[in-house]
Amino acid sequence: MLRRLWLTFAQWATVAMALLLAIQTFEPQWLAGSLRGTPVVFNDAAPAPGASAAPRVDSYADAVHRAQPSVVNIYTRKAARRSQLADDPFFGQFFGNPGPQQTLGSGVIVSAQGYILTNNHVVEEADEVEVAFSDGRQIAAKLVGADPETDLAVLKIESPNLPAITLGGTDDLRVGDVVLAIGNPFGVGQTVTMGIVSALERRDLGINTFENFIQTDAAINPGNSGGALVDTHGNLVGVNSAIYSRTGSSIGIGFAIPVSTARQVMEQLIANGSVIRGWLGVEMREVTPEIAESFGMKSAQGILITNLARGGPADKAGVKPGDVVNALDGKPLLDPKLLLNQVAAMKPDQTTTLSILRDGKTLQLKVVIGKRPESRRPER
Repeated sequence: MLRRLWLTFAQWATVAMALLLAIQTFEPQWLAGSLRGTPVVFNDAAPAPGASAAPRVDSYADAVHRAQPSVVNIYTRKAARRSQLADDPFFGQFFGNPGPQQTLGSGVIVSAQGYILTNNHVVEEADEVEVAFSDGRQIAAKLVGADPETDLAVLKIESPNLPAITLGGTDDLRVGDVVLAIGNPFGVGQTVTMGIVSALERRDLGINTFENFIQTDAAINPGNSGGALVDTHGNLVGVNSAIYSRTGSSIGIGFAIPVSTARQVMEQLIANGSVIRGWLGVEMREVTPEIAESFGMKSAQGILITNLARGGPADKAGVKPGDVVNALDGKPLLDPKLLLNQVAAMKPDQTTTLSILRDGKTLQLKVVIGKRPESRRPER
C-alpha cells in the first residue's frame, strides 16, 4: 500500500515539474505575472542641498560640434635629397631616387579668410602642404610665416565659408578645468580626447625658446600636433604641441601653447611674415647657492650674466660678464626664462633699466632694446 502511494506521488511530482519546465520555456510571462504587485525599490539620486536645478553636464557633444569643423588635417611632402651616386650609371641601380617623404599633423582654422594655425615642426622644410577637411576636401596651402622659437606657424588657403574657431582666453583657465583635444593621431582620422588642465605656465622643459605651456592629461599622440585644445564651450584655449613620453605615445603628460601666446605670434606672422622681439644680447643662468656664496651674496637671488654678444644692447649699456641682474624696470627677477620672455615682449629701440649687482654694489643701467635675430632652432 505504501509503495503504491509513493509511486503515485512520484508520478504526479514528475508531471508537475515537467509542466513548470514547459511553461518556463514557452510561456514565461505566465510565471512573471505572479510577481506583479510586489513593490520594487530604486535608489534615486536626490539633489544636493542648495544645488541648482540646472541640467547636469554629462556630454561635451555641443563643444565638439562647435569646434570640430575648424580642425583640419595637414599633410606635408618634402622631396627626398637625391644622392650624387644616383646619377652614376653603375651606382644608380643601388642608390636610386627615393620617393618623397610625407608627414602628418593637425591645424586649426582661426579666420574665415583662410588662415590656419599649426606647429612649426609640422610644416618645417616642407615643399608641399595640403589641408584636408573632415568632409573629404583637400586644398593646397601656402606658408605665411613660421616662428621656430614658439613652434608656431600660419598657413593660408583659398576657400569660401571656412568655419573659423572661436578664440577663448587662458586668463580664466584653472587647474582642474575640463579640456578636449581634437586632432588626427596616427592618421586614423579626426579624434576627440578628454582630460583636465594638469598645470599652467610650464617652463624650463627644453622644448622651445619661449615656453609657457598648458599641461593636460587629455591624450595627445603623434599627428595631434597643431590641433586644438578647447574648453567645454568649444573655444580654443591652446594649440597641442608636445608630449612627454618614453614610447612616443601618450602617457597623460601633454603640452599645449596657450591661445594668448598663439594669438600674439599669429598676428605678427600675418602682418610681417616673422615675429619681431626685443633682445638684450646676453647669455645667463640662475644664481645657485654655490654661486651666491662665491660672490659673497646674502641670498641666491638674481640672474648671472655669463657672456655678452659683442656690440649687442647689453654690451653697449655697460653690462659685463659676472654681473648679477636682480630687477628689470624695478621688478624683481629670479628666473632667466622670465627675463628672456619680458625682454622679448618689448619693442626694439625701447629703453629699459637693469638693476645690476657688481662687486657688492648695485648699479642702474639704461639699456636700449635691440631686435632679436631670427633663429632657426630653439635655444636650449
